Amino acid sequence: MDFAQLKSNRKSSFDKLTAAAEKVSGNQSQSNGPDERFWKPTVDKAGNGSAIIRFLPAPQGEDVPFVRYWDHGFQGPGGWYIEKSLTSIGLDDPVGELNSKLWNSGNDADKETARKQKRRLHYVSNIYVVSDPGNPSNEGKVFLYEYGKKIFDKINDLMHPQFEDEDAVNPFDFWEGANFRLRIRQVEGYRNYDKSAFDSPSRLSDDDEMEQVWKTEYPLAELVDAKNFKSYEELQQKLNRVLGGAQVQSRAEEVEAEEEAWTPPAREPMVTSGVMSGVAAVEKAAPTFEDDDDSLDFFKKLADE
Repeated sequence: MDFAQLKSNRKSSFDKLTAAAEKVSGNQSQSNGPDERFWKPTVDKAGNGSAIIRFLPAPQGEDVPFVRYWDHGFQGPGGWYIEKSLTSIGLDDPVGELNSKLWNSGNDADKETARKQKRRLHYVSNIYVVSDPGNPSNEGKVFLYEYGKKIFDKINDLMHPQFEDEDAVNPFDFWEGANFRLRIRQVEGYRNYDKSAFDSPSRLSDDDEMEQVWKTEYPLAELVDAKNFKSYEELQQKLNRVLGGAQVQSRAEEVEAEEEAWTPPAREPMVTSGVMSGVAAVEKAAPTFEDDDDSLDFFKKLADE
């Protein structure tokens, strides 16, 4: 698809985008140094900062302008575990399995452990930096930007307005998108984005300049390609090492043994088969332990110390 097609296909592209946003709303290990493709806002000593960015359309050859993934970041006796979750690509993940067993053990301490080891949700998009007071050299450049559920919710709200007098806006559109005013505050020790908001829709620039911007975007799909995830076996070994292998295995086996040892009393069922199937579905569902806070940087810094 060339730039002219990008412009002419905006309506159908927006329909695909809203469908993708609805879908994800319902539902590589770390490198040794910073990835220069990624932009990070600058904050002061108090943890406050601001910038103006523009979310960009899908890069050439791709249909959706964002990807999402989950990761885990926690410390155990054997060090730090900071890895992408295989659930991001629809596969079983050892931390997710362990957390489910702990959560369903009936033990409050196990539930607290599962909370500490919960997975965190991340999105990545291409952005154009309009204003970056903390680092003006970034202005006018294209970067990848990683953000959490709270910012994605603001994007989704713009595409799916709640009131009849509001028009749906595609924030990723060059011509009728909108600048995003990022406002960062430190609230109770965590970054807070509640003050962030989109401006009124506006054109980013002229077609020639926007085409050049579009051509400098980074691929997104490769970020969630299976080849960039560690295997289940590698993650299991890492988890055993971080939590103390014997401890992890013994606790998981203990929970399983308790479940297998319990024998229900022999009596007639007191509910209909329909209700029983509903109960089974609830018991099978495991919590996702998603986190709205952008805390990965904090964990990375601690892990490097």
